[in-house]
Amino acid sequence: MEFEERLRDRDAWSIGDGCSAERVLDLLSTKTVFLVVRECFYGTTRFEDFVSRIGTSAPAVSRALKQLEAAGIVARVPYREPGHRARDEYRLTAVGEDLLPVFMSLMQWGDKHLQDGRPPFSFVENGTGRQVSVRVTAQPAPESTSGDIQIRLNPARRRT
Repeated sequence: MEFEERLRDRDAWSIGDGCSAERVLDLLSTKTVFLVVRECFYGTTRFEDFVSRIGTSAPAVSRALKQLEAAGIVARVPYREPGHRARDEYRLTAVGEDLLPVFMSLMQWGDKHLQDGRPPFSFVENGTGRQVSVRVTAQPAPESTSGDIQIRLNPARRRT
């Protein structure tokens, strides 16, 4: 990347609290918060499932869900199973769905640099089976939502 002329002297300006990357990192400040977002993309909605699938404590998941709810990333949706009290599920909002490229970018980078060429999953387009990836491009490209993507276990990673 290259700065425009008036920004090239980095010591002459500061963005302070205006840095969007810093604000996102503040919001997704813990591993648990980010893993809750991951689980939302994977279809997890119930508190107990977040706890068991993330493998952390209930208080940590509770804090993460509260933080994400306060930021408008997840919303509580009430449900009631027959014979039980009303409870809440957690679902991504439109704001949360907008984190899909962030999530996919991190997964894509990890697959390339941290998995020794053996990523556990492939992300493909529903219907066509074409690989889904995130790219930086100046061209307008069609956008996908999480509902357009199927997660597949890579054959090399299958357990027998």
